[in-house]
Amino acid sequence: MAALTPVDRTRDFSSMPFMHSVMKSILLALLLSPLAALHAADALPAKPNILFLFADDQRADTIAALGNSAIKTPNLDRLAHEGLAFNRAYMQGGMTAATCVSSRAMLLSGRNLFHIHENLMHDRTFDETWPAVFGCNGYTTFMTGKWHNGPPALSHSFQIARSVFAGGMGNPLQLKLSDMVDGKLTPPHIATQHSCSIFADETIRFLKEHKGGPFFAYVPFDAPHDPHVVPSDFSFNYDSAKIPLPLSFLPLHPWDNGEMTVRDEQLMRWPRTPEGVKAYLAEYYRYINYLDTQIGRILDALAASPYATNTIIVFSADSGVACGSHGLIGKQNLYEYDSVRVPMIISGPSIPRGQRTDAMCYLFDVLPTLGKLCGVPAPKGNDGIEFSETLHDPAKPARPEMLFAYKNVQRGFCDERWKLIRYPQVDKTQLFDLQTDPEEATNLAYLPKYAAKVAELTVRLQKEQRKSGDAALLAIAHPKPAEWTPPANVIDPKTVKAVD
Repeated sequence: MAALTPVDRTRDFSSMPFMHSVMKSILLALLLSPLAALHAADALPAKPNILFLFADDQRADTIAALGNSAIKTPNLDRLAHEGLAFNRAYMQGGMTAATCVSSRAMLLSGRNLFHIHENLMHDRTFDETWPAVFGCNGYTTFMTGKWHNGPPALSHSFQIARSVFAGGMGNPLQLKLSDMVDGKLTPPHIATQHSCSIFADETIRFLKEHKGGPFFAYVPFDAPHDPHVVPSDFSFNYDSAKIPLPLSFLPLHPWDNGEMTVRDEQLMRWPRTPEGVKAYLAEYYRYINYLDTQIGRILDALAASPYATNTIIVFSADSGVACGSHGLIGKQNLYEYDSVRVPMIISGPSIPRGQRTDAMCYLFDVLPTLGKLCGVPAPKGNDGIEFSETLHDPAKPARPEMLFAYKNVQRGFCDERWKLIRYPQVDKTQLFDLQTDPEEATNLAYLPKYAAKVAELTVRLQKEQRKSGDAALLAIAHPKPAEWTPPANVIDPKTVKAVD
C-alpha cells in the first residue's frame, strides 16, 4: 500500500460512508452511556435484607428439629429445615449478673467482653455499632423489642424503633413500651397484650410498610426469660412428668461458683428436686412454644412479602439458662447449655438448607459475617471475625478456640473437643470431654491421666486471655473454702430485685 501524502493525512474521513457510520455509533453510545450505566446498576443483584430474631434466655437444646423430642417448635423447625443450624454458637459471658446486657452489647458492637461498654457509649461518646454502619450504607434500620443497652444509644444504632421495652424483665402482659420519636423514646405506656405478640405485630407492620431498598430489622424478644407468662387463651401445655431431666441435673452445685444466691438461683428452693425442675421446664417449654408461634407469624409475613427471596434470617438468643442443670437455675455460669452456648440458625440466599455445622463462633462474629455478605464495612473497635465461608460450606471451621468469663469468679476455655472451667476464688477446676459428654456431667480434672490436658488447656486459656485483653488471675493467694451451705428458704421471686 502506497504511503499517504500530506494531503492524504488531512483528508476528512468523516465524509467516507463507513466512517460516518462509526462516528454515529460512537456519538450514540456517548449519549446513551448514563442510561446504560443506570440499567447496569439495576442489573446488579440487590443487597440482601436482614431479619434478626433474638430470644432471651433460650437454651441451645430447645428446638425439636435439632434433637429435643420433648418440645414442640414447628416454626423454629421450619427455619432449621430452610437454613443452616450452628451446633456451637456462643456468647462470651458477662461481668454482671445481667449477662444479657453484655451479650447484646457484644452482638451489636462486634466487640469482645473485655472491650464492650454495656450502654454502648464511653466518656460521653457513643460506640459505633453494626446497625449504625448498616444504616450509613443504604440500609433502613428498624428494631422493636427489648433494648437493654441504655436508651440514649438506641437512636445512634437504629433509624426506626417502635414498641421498645427499655428494661431487663417484667410481666410480659404489662410491659412499659415506648416509641422512638425524633431520636428519643416517648414516655412509656402499659402494653395491652403480650409483649411478644406486640413485637411480632410491629415487625409485620414494618415488612408491609417498607418501600424498597435493603433493610436491617432487629427483633429482640423478652422471651422465654422468666416470669414464664403466656396469654390465658394459649392452650398448649406440657405434662411435667413426661419431660426428661437434664443429664447434668444435680440437687446442688458441687461447690461455691461465686454466684450461688443471685436472684436467678432463688427461683427454686435448695436442694433442687426432680419434680421441681420438671415443673419449671414445663413452664419454660410452654413459653418457648408461645414465642415460636409469634416467630411463625413473622416468617409467614416475610414469605408473603416482596422480600421473601432476598432476606437473610438469623435466629439466636442472648444466652442459655440452667433450668436445673448442675444444680443451678440461672445463667451466671460458664456451662454449655446453662449459659454460654446459644441456638443459632441462619437461612437465606445461597445458604445451605437443612444442614448443621460444628463451626464455633461467638455472637459478636455474626454481624461481621452479615456485613461481609452485604458489603458493609466493620465499625470501629470490631473484634468479631466473619465466617461467611462456613455459610457456603458447613464443614469449614470458624474459630478454633473460645474464651469465656463470668465476673472475676469463673474463666473458661474450649476447643473443638475439650472444655476447661476454672474457679480461682475457691481453687477448683473442671475438665469436660464435650465429644463424649456434651452436657458436662462428668468432671475429669482430678483424674491423674488428664493432668497433662488440664495443664495444656490452662496455658492456652492464659494465652487467649492476653490476646483478648482479660487481666483476671486464674489463681489467688488465699482462696476461700469451696463448700457452701444453701439458705434455708427461698425468697419470693416477686420481692427479689430484677437484675436481668
